[in-house]
Amino acid sequence: MANSFDTDDERRARLLEVSEGALADEGAIRPVIAAKLLGLSERTVRSWAEAGVLPVVSEHPRLMLDLVSVHLVSHLIRELRAAGRNRDLVDAVVHRLSDRLLLQDEDLRESLEQMRRGEGRVLRPKPG
Repeated sequence: MANSFDTDDERRARLLEVSEGALADEGAIRPVIAAKLLGLSERTVRSWAEAGVLPVVSEHPRLMLDLVSVHLVSHLIRELRAAGRNRDLVDAVVHRLSDRLLLQDEDLRESLEQMRRGEGRVLRPKPG
């Protein structure tokens, strides 16, 4: 429902905040459930957990994954599949997660906004 609002709508931000809080309260999820949510095999989910793509909450007495991260990755997978990407999903997901981390940097966001507004100068190296 939150995605039905414009990205700058305060209602969207509030709904996302509430839903993320509810997910965080739930804590952890088993790989078999994560696999169903992600549309992947359990083996793939376990492999992604070993690679650090899906954060592990606990390993004993059984492997449990961070539910908020699984939810985020489910959205990324859905976007990728909608764009026709079905192979090498792990690489694409890692790139998308890296991009999200970069965009959390306030300086980078401000620089991008300045670029969109047409502020700044284009610097080119002096010829030979």
